[in-house]
Amino acid sequence: MISNEAFGKRIRYLVVILVAIFLLFGVRLIDVQAVQANGYAKRAVNEMVNRSTWLAPRGTITDVNGIVLARSIAAKNIIVDQTMISDPATTASVTSVALGIPVVDLQKLLTGTRRYQVIENGVAPIVWDNLQSALTTYNNKVEGTKAGLSKRIVGFFSENAYTRSYPTGTLAASLVGLTNAANQGAAGVESSMNTALTGTNGEYDYVNGDGAIIPGSQQFITAAKPGTDLRLTIERDIQWVAQDAITAAVKSAKALSGTVIVMDPKTGAILAQASAPSFDPSNRAKITLAQMRNPAVQDVYEPGSTGKVITVAAALEEGTTTPTNVYTIPNTFKSGGRVFHDDKNHKTEHLTTAGVLAVSSNIGAIQIGSAIPSNTFFSYLQKFGIGQSTGSNLPGESAGILHPVSDWSASSAPTIAFGQGYSVTAMQATDVFATIANNGVRVTPNVIAGTTSADGTYMPSKPSTQIQVVSADTAQKIRQMLEGVVSNEGTAPAAEIPGYKVAGKTGTAMRVDARCGCYRGYTASFIGMAPAEAPKYVVSVVIQNPQGMHFGGEIAAPVFKKVMSFVLQTKQVQPIPSTLPAYPLTADALLKSKSVVKP
Repeated sequence: MISNEAFGKRIRYLVVILVAIFLLFGVRLIDVQAVQANGYAKRAVNEMVNRSTWLAPRGTITDVNGIVLARSIAAKNIIVDQTMISDPATTASVTSVALGIPVVDLQKLLTGTRRYQVIENGVAPIVWDNLQSALTTYNNKVEGTKAGLSKRIVGFFSENAYTRSYPTGTLAASLVGLTNAANQGAAGVESSMNTALTGTNGEYDYVNGDGAIIPGSQQFITAAKPGTDLRLTIERDIQWVAQDAITAAVKSAKALSGTVIVMDPKTGAILAQASAPSFDPSNRAKITLAQMRNPAVQDVYEPGSTGKVITVAAALEEGTTTPTNVYTIPNTFKSGGRVFHDDKNHKTEHLTTAGVLAVSSNIGAIQIGSAIPSNTFFSYLQKFGIGQSTGSNLPGESAGILHPVSDWSASSAPTIAFGQGYSVTAMQATDVFATIANNGVRVTPNVIAGTTSADGTYMPSKPSTQIQVVSADTAQKIRQMLEGVVSNEGTAPAAEIPGYKVAGKTGTAMRVDARCGCYRGYTASFIGMAPAEAPKYVVSVVIQNPQGMHFGGEIAAPVFKKVMSFVLQTKQVQPIPSTLPAYPLTADALLKSKSVVKP
């Protein structure tokens, strides 16, 4: 038998052990609840909370009146964690219709060990909704089976994103451009102004609830900053008329392409820049690299007779000719070891300088240019902007081709005098005539009217640079002579606009074919201004490789008339009464006017 004293000792020993056990549990409880609680909480949060990028919307592009040409609209990026996809084949079959991706292609995207695999970028939110609906239907169905939770499909995530929308479709597509799959500028002002248009992305944390963001769980770390909005100088209605006119002309002539530019010669603002064929920037999958080019600034061509304006302007400025100097124009003319001719055979003619421009005589232009030293002639070409970028800030702009005088052959000067032997872009050619329209002052073409920052501050573009190329008197005489082109005696009566005096010049140049390195086909053009005595606007029309009829006065001048007529009416430009007499075009007409000037 255990004595009372021994029993008491045992009881006291058990009590000590129990107290020690309770103390141990108490200390552990305090450690878990107080000391390590914050750590456990952080670990739980880290397992449930994800950090993601909050994409910034790209800036809007509008015309000068605020009509939207390009904008960002809400979209979704759909992502999958491949490690959470236990059955890629079944998952692809369940989600294929909602995502609009073939099962075979989708299964490849779902298979692997990537924690972040993009399924689709920039899809409409309805696509994510349809995916969620398909997953919910499937998961509810399998949860009632034995396999239950193991067959549920999880692992899909979405990110807020933006996609680019072009409400006006093909209108001004070559100018506005488009974005690539990453929503970065790929062509047009979308590309050249990409830095300004692109906003600054933000970051946010969210709680992941089985592949979806738990509503209300987002915590913004840094806010997204929208991109800068662009206001272009173009006007939608003028752009539409220009686009319609050049599209119809290119189709009718079965031409390779065509371009129309409308420019304010005093400010350099481009009111329209239309090209055909065009493309729909919203349908990126069907756009080729060739279609993404902007022919107004990227395609070069020999200007032909529109280049004669530079030759005559240089001669007037140098004092080697006057509007009424008379030149004898034979059917053929030898210069620099080559025999030249006009576009049609003719008897010997006696034309004034004005007449040379009016009937577009190559031989007359050669004779006028021959009085100007080559280095002097070259300097005028440069001052008019030939061989250098116009500074329009459009991507891929070509400087054209102008070889230095040291590379000229004996026949270069006579060839260049009538507009061949060097190359320009449509924008450069337009700028030449804008210089004549602006009293001899060349301004930089500009397509950006201004920008609006994320805080709503509007900043107009800096004024275009100005360079005096020829005197106001020379420019006025050129305009007066160019009125003869748009007359029954000239090459472009089809450009005449009732009630207005129009000054302009046709061009029909042989076209260089890069495939053979030879001349094949033609470039037809007409560039004009109105009202002639004090021009408000310049319109250029260039049509590449027309089939059949190829003269600028026949196929380009009617496009000019349609576009310029609309511009004058829209801008409510009143006709200016003519105060200057027309220059005589021939020696006979000169004698009749009793203004005899010896050749």
